Amino acid sequence: MTRMRSLFGFLFLALVVGLALRHLPPAWDPRTPLDLAAPPNLLTGWKLTRMAWQPEQCRTAFAASRIALFPVPDRASEDGCALRDAVRLPAALRLSPGGPIVSCPMAAAWALFERHTLQQAARAHLGSEVAAVRQLGTYACRNVNHAAAGRRSQHATANAIDIAGFTLRDGREITVLRHWNGQGSEAAFLRDVRNGACRWFRTVLSPDYNAAHRDHFHLDRGPWIACR
Repeated sequence: MTRMRSLFGFLFLALVVGLALRHLPPAWDPRTPLDLAAPPNLLTGWKLTRMAWQPEQCRTAFAASRIALFPVPDRASEDGCALRDAVRLPAALRLSPGGPIVSCPMAAAWALFERHTLQQAARAHLGSEVAAVRQLGTYACRNVNHAAAGRRSQHATANAIDIAGFTLRDGREITVLRHWNGQGSEAAFLRDVRNGACRWFRTVLSPDYNAAHRDHFHLDRGPWIACR
């Protein structure tokens, strides 16, 4: 009798869950692709993380969000610098130099960062939106910190981007090197950008980390978690 009750309970629970999933709105349905244009919710981070082991989820997310994606050819490598499922970074902003190559999950994280962190911080602290971003590089076959030996950087697989500064729509230039240690709205903006980036990228390094990052933010979707 106890076993029958347990089986009945399990079937009842499965029925309830099945009915609930049928009526979930897409934004709250774990089975649906991430909508990069929608307001974030509790599932956003999980859906973004899922792209690392289900690459098709990334391409589907861009298609569902009606954001054009421009794939680049895969590149085999025997030295830890292979490119797989990489794309030209799609951005509403002007990137200088333009057309950087990143992994698809990095592109998805950037779309969320741009909409929900960068522009919000610019409006709040500077009264203007960001028009352009100066980036120092994404794909580079090298080790961490350009060391002669050691583990490969996330840049080696286009899973990272370094950001040096921003140009606002009103023409102002904000750079990490000049404004990070200031006391004004520019410094507050940069700190909000650093802190907010930690929501979308697994590793975020700023001048607070070490002298090597005194002039830029490092953002990546690698295996390590850091927000410094």
